[in-house]
Amino acid sequence: MDLVLRAARVITPDGERRADVGVEGGRIAAVADRLDGARVVELAADEVLLPGLVDTHVHVNEPGRGEWEGFATATRAAAAGGVTTIVDMPLNSLPPTTSVAALEAKREVARERAHVDVGFWGGIVPDNLDDLDGLHDAGVFGFKCFLVHSGVDEFPHVTGDELRRALHRLGPRGALTVVHAEDPREITEPGPGYRAFLDSRPHAAESGAIATVVGLAEETGARLHVLHLSSGHGVAHVRDAKARGLAVTAETCPHYLTFVAEEIGDAATEFKCCPPIRDAANRESLWRALGEDVVDLVVTDHSPCTPDLKAGDFATAWGGIASLQLGLPAVWTQARRRGHSLHDVVRWMAGNPADLVGLTTKGRIAPGADADFVVFAPDEAFVVDRDALHHRNPVTPYHGRPLAGVVRRTWLRGQPIDDRPRGRLLTRGDA
Repeated sequence: MDLVLRAARVITPDGERRADVGVEGGRIAAVADRLDGARVVELAADEVLLPGLVDTHVHVNEPGRGEWEGFATATRAAAAGGVTTIVDMPLNSLPPTTSVAALEAKREVARERAHVDVGFWGGIVPDNLDDLDGLHDAGVFGFKCFLVHSGVDEFPHVTGDELRRALHRLGPRGALTVVHAEDPREITEPGPGYRAFLDSRPHAAESGAIATVVGLAEETGARLHVLHLSSGHGVAHVRDAKARGLAVTAETCPHYLTFVAEEIGDAATEFKCCPPIRDAANRESLWRALGEDVVDLVVTDHSPCTPDLKAGDFATAWGGIASLQLGLPAVWTQARRRGHSLHDVVRWMAGNPADLVGLTTKGRIAPGADADFVVFAPDEAFVVDRDALHHRNPVTPYHGRPLAGVVRRTWLRGQPIDDRPRGRLLTRGDA
């Protein structure tokens, strides 16, 4: 073997075990009780070897809004948080990724700056139906749309009829469509405080839109995925869809599993996101849905901006949470309090996201997979310092929060991630 990683605790698809993990040519060649290699790295007694995480919901914003976030800073933050693969959303870059030309512009920027592997989503907007086949052929991992205003005018939302037409086109090709599911008819203008903002985007807006998504999955046979589920009221629609054998999956995010509305002050706009963070009882309903495999995965929806856009009040501030570097410890901190294991967290944050987008060699420690690893100290605690984070702008609701679990090292295809950008650009079907 080129490399052997030796650990008392290794999280594999079958569970936790003591193992040697052998690497050849950047891929895992064997997982066994004992292996020999040209180089042997033995983990410390308090360290666990995890597969590199896969985050399928990241807004990098470059080109066009690089001052919000760029590939160099976003992927460095990802690596520091144990994420070795991201899939970039089609907004808020300029231009948005709604055509092949825009996709190539984004790839060109990312190519020399990525510290982790990067794939891309395409976008569905009202006027790009004829661009969808080209984007699919160019290797996007699927297509994102909004059923409500996206927050940026250059990426307009679609109606139910417009989405239906897109699904009839994409469904026969097996393409995945991921949906920001909120019903604009249920949303009102927010007031400046948090309670007024929360009331402006009620449970009914989310659950009604998820019901629409489920109906379209049944009608068209297309694969549909509900993004950033924040409402426990929407869980029933996802559960029903799965019980009926529809191709519907769902995700939630660390901030919905960590924070609660009761603790958010009227000036704390770093917590603003859409859909919003809801109350403590709702948070527990999301945890139950994860434990029951109704919600399939946890991804960050890393959506940063410049500090001035987070200023003001909840009526005017940008809605997005910056958390790419913190997702693993945030989820682990809450998961272990509820009796979940590291194997559960790895399934939600590595294996299932990889499976969602068809990356069969990512998100698992198994022979044939990429040698992407995280050396994680689950019992070490730290307090989040926004100035120690790698994403471009130091704005995050996690600042000052104690978390459990420290990422000590991250490996990409058998190499420790360092200051050299060695990430690859991925296309759908890469294995």
